[in-house]
Amino acid sequence: MSDSYSSLGNAPSNHSIQDLIQPLASGKGWMKFLGIVFIIGGALYAITIVGIIIAWLPIWIGVLLLQSAGALERAQVSGDVAAMKEALTKLRSFFVIQGVMMIVGIALWVLALIFYGAVFAAMLHNGGSWR
Repeated sequence: MSDSYSSLGNAPSNHSIQDLIQPLASGKGWMKFLGIVFIIGGALYAITIVGIIIAWLPIWIGVLLLQSAGALERAQVSGDVAAMKEALTKLRSFFVIQGVMMIVGIALWVLALIFYGAVFAAMLHNGGSWR
């Protein structure tokens, strides 16, 4: 199974920035869409008392995606190497933040599982009630 970009790993040096950025730039519409969704989600989190503490995170992620999509657009149109580097740097930040959030989420899930397991064990120990 091969795609049209499989030869980029063996790309000769005469490829332009536009050619190299094209696979990523073809998804810039989705990046903009997700950026807007993250920003709206962050704004909705900010409405709640508890959510205001973490609302900055999805807003930041959304801004990173929008900035990356804009830089991709500039790199594709003008062939600007600096714009390509900026787009990839912002995209890297997006993935790092998402990865850290995933690790924190898994850790919280494990802690909740342990807590509810302990509560269930205590209930069984007391004959199924809270006496």
